[in-house]
Amino acid sequence: MIHLQNLCKTYTLNGRHKVVADNITATFPSGVSVALLGRNGAGKSSLLRMISGAMLPSSGKILSTGTISWPVGFAGSFNSELTGEQNCRFVARVYGIDTDELLYFVEDFAELGDHFRLPVRTYSSGMRSRLAFGLSMAIPFDTYLVDEISAVGDAAFKAKSNHVFKKRLANAGAIVVAHSMSTLRTTCQSGAVLEQGKLAFYADIEDAIAAHLDNMRKIKNTAS
Repeated sequence: MIHLQNLCKTYTLNGRHKVVADNITATFPSGVSVALLGRNGAGKSSLLRMISGAMLPSSGKILSTGTISWPVGFAGSFNSELTGEQNCRFVARVYGIDTDELLYFVEDFAELGDHFRLPVRTYSSGMRSRLAFGLSMAIPFDTYLVDEISAVGDAAFKAKSNHVFKKRLANAGAIVVAHSMSTLRTTCQSGAVLEQGKLAFYADIEDAIAAHLDNMRKIKNTAS
């Protein structure tokens, strides 16, 4: 369970204020995959970063009864001078995971071959993404945060990635940001719509999608 309590977040740039969280109080249930919907710039990625602990709110609290992942597939925190293996060893120690089991899983999953033991700075962006996704899946979190992640590689690798992710969700929940409604329908049971700093939770994914599409129509009509 993840509980947002009076959560506020405001950005200030050149004297202008942008509110992405306006006194939000909401609960994401345990073991449920929730689609996080909202127009571009509504603050979905910022909300995920606050839930992950990578960003502090302006005020309010985020309470949790379980472990929460970093955004799945995020490769920005790798030490580029260390090898893929060394980066994985570091993460295993931080999370208290059996190092040998984690290394075996990531090396097998990412399919990097000899590059797994070369510095990450030598990796292509696709190789970094495969390493990051494999590392994300190697740790059994209670809630996975997913921000527009799409598996890289050929069809077989994408199918393997989807299989592993669905297997993880059999025993965990998720908060998922994606523009594809079909992806959200197949991944999530519930939804939450973020609009002008307010968050509305819907137990049924179809109700959340309907509310989001209605918001988008209103914005389009206002602009025209």
